[in-house]
Amino acid sequence: MTSVQVDEQQHDTTEGSGEGYHRTLGARQIQMIAIGGAIGTGLFLGAGKAISKAGPSLILAYAIAGLVIFFIMRALGELLMYRPVSGSFSDYAREFLGPFWGYVTGWTYWLFWVVTGIVEVTAAAQYMAYWTHDSFPQWAYALIFTFVLYAANLISVKLFGELEFWFSMVKVTAIVGMILICAGILTIGFSDAADTATVSNLWNDGGFFPKGLGGTLMTLQIVMFAFLAVELVGVTAGESKDPAKTLPKAINTVPWRIAVFYVGALIMILSVVPWHEFQPGVSPFVAAFEKMGLGVGAAVVNFVVLTAALSSCNSGMYSTGRMLRDLALNGQGPKVFTKLTKSGTPLAGTTFSAALMLVGVWINYVAPGKAFDYVVSFATISGMWAWIMILVCQIRYRAASDRGDLPKSTFRAPGAPLTSYFALAFIGMVIVMMGIDKDARVSLYCAPLWGLLLGVSYLVMKSRDPRGAAFTKVS
Repeated sequence: MTSVQVDEQQHDTTEGSGEGYHRTLGARQIQMIAIGGAIGTGLFLGAGKAISKAGPSLILAYAIAGLVIFFIMRALGELLMYRPVSGSFSDYAREFLGPFWGYVTGWTYWLFWVVTGIVEVTAAAQYMAYWTHDSFPQWAYALIFTFVLYAANLISVKLFGELEFWFSMVKVTAIVGMILICAGILTIGFSDAADTATVSNLWNDGGFFPKGLGGTLMTLQIVMFAFLAVELVGVTAGESKDPAKTLPKAINTVPWRIAVFYVGALIMILSVVPWHEFQPGVSPFVAAFEKMGLGVGAAVVNFVVLTAALSSCNSGMYSTGRMLRDLALNGQGPKVFTKLTKSGTPLAGTTFSAALMLVGVWINYVAPGKAFDYVVSFATISGMWAWIMILVCQIRYRAASDRGDLPKSTFRAPGAPLTSYFALAFIGMVIVMMGIDKDARVSLYCAPLWGLLLGVSYLVMKSRDPRGAAFTKVS
């Protein structure tokens, strides 16, 4: 790629002229999208299973994984400030690794959000049963939620941003409230849990590693699943009002978000309630409220996890349409996905993705009791693929910019490329742990099948247009 081509490409994508999106997401919305991406059902529900496997050492697992997530986000930030585009992951893979990798990354990230959307709308429908007690069918809730979020995403990206702002506000308020209540119990000594609440609960009952180091390592795939979607802020790059200011600020808040919402919350909960009292499949937040004797807590937490699920599904609706449009603009997807509405939303891509998410409604109809388990296994491995591509592309970009072949980013990742190599090694270890865990192993079986499907479809498309720009690496 020549310097002239690079300059032209940077100008086009920075201004958004090459994408056609409306830059209507402000700093307030970008910050909450970034915060919301780091808080989901993986924390509110998945932490219960992780605590039972690792005990208090789960705190250390979240802290180390959080550091890795920060390395990933700083690598993404360096790429975004080099060239901020909505199809960031696949676009960077296409530039630094070749058209095939851009094709694989774009379609895999799209599938990740479709699957996640199905998972989350299923979870939201299940949470509603807390209030309705099966008086209203689960599949009907799934249908209503899918339709409402689809409609909101078509109206405007600004409405999407507002929904994410308020969804995230609910989650943040709930966790901060829990931390303050626990702090009050530990210092003032109110509620039913006051007699046994003490910081020494973190090491008194079997030690900090009650299940050994192996137990802690086996929770890493649960921990990483909880962090999936933190990279969503990168997809908003093409629609941010001032990406040069808002995106670095949002990325730099990752450490304190993880420190407060994950590490801080777990320290408080495990200090108030001994770790062995938590059960898999039960939200540790609900269990903690019950231990405290705060009956209203279960209803509050159920509302919070409902908003967390809807938030994730809302993000899925947003990102799938953008990824399909990026693929179509680069000749690696149907041209119909390139069209935008007057409000700047990708109608065809969002509609197609929402239609596939209706599979979740069907699953809720035929098997409401097992719907969540049927579709959750593929989400982790497909989501981590985006992280792998971010790190590999950042390594390639850093080498090219250091040689002077490409302009240097204004937001360089500290410690890179060593931090990127460390993050890749950590993700590799998580994948190995997934292979050892029989419950998580199924996702590794699905990945080769998806890769084979993508490989065959890519070759078919290339055979039809062998000299097309979509299948020729720019050098």
